[in-house]
Amino acid sequence: MAGLAADAEAAGVSGFGAAAVISHEGRSLFVRRNPDDYMGGLWEIPSGTVEDGESITDAVYRETNEETGLTITEITGYIGHFDYQNSRGDTTRQFNFSATVEKAEPVILTEHDAYQWASPDDLPEVSGAIRKLLSS
Repeated sequence: MAGLAADAEAAGVSGFGAAAVISHEGRSLFVRRNPDDYMGGLWEIPSGTVEDGESITDAVYRETNEETGLTITEITGYIGHFDYQNSRGDTTRQFNFSATVEKAEPVILTEHDAYQWASPDDLPEVSGAIRKLLSS
C-alpha cells in the first residue's frame, strides 16, 4: 500500500483519506454528514484522514470503528481512489477498500447524524465519485 501514497504524492496530493465499503446481505453501509459540517447532508462511506505515521489500511480499521462502532475483520480488496477538495481547499486522495465486519449491527454513530444500508440500485444522495466507485 505504500505505493498508493507515493503515487498520490507524485501527483501533488498531500492529504490522504481511507474508506471502507462495508457490505452485508447485498447492501452497503452509508453514513450522512451532519448538516452543519463541510458537505453537510451528503451520504458517504465510512472514511477519514490517514494520520501521520499511520498506514492507509490501519486508518481504514480505525476510522470505521471510530465512526460506526463496527470492527472490520478483513479488508478484502482495494477498489480504487478519487481526489476531492477538502474544507481547507487542498486536494485529498481517498483510498477505498472493500471490507467485512464482525457484526453489522449495532451501528453507533459519533460523527454523522444517520446511517443506512443501501443496495447498489437504490443509493442515497452520495457524491458522483462515490456513485462511480460503487458502479465500477
